[in-house]
Amino acid sequence: MNSPSADRPASSIDPKLLEILVCPVTKSVLEYDAEKQELVSRAAKLAYPIRDGIPIMLPEEARRLD
Repeated sequence: MNSPSADRPASSIDPKLLEILVCPVTKSVLEYDAEKQELVSRAAKLAYPIRDGIPIMLPEEARRLD
């Protein structure tokens, strides 16, 4: 059995996971920002952090976008 990190770098997110994740506030699609390690919801103007490869999908943890 392969570990998740064997298939892709630790700093990336599973593309299949990205397909099913939506913004918890607006239920809209999320964009993956690899440089900042965030999932961005343009509709909610929030960026959810990814820590150790795990998206933190809590609005109170999200960074507001200007």
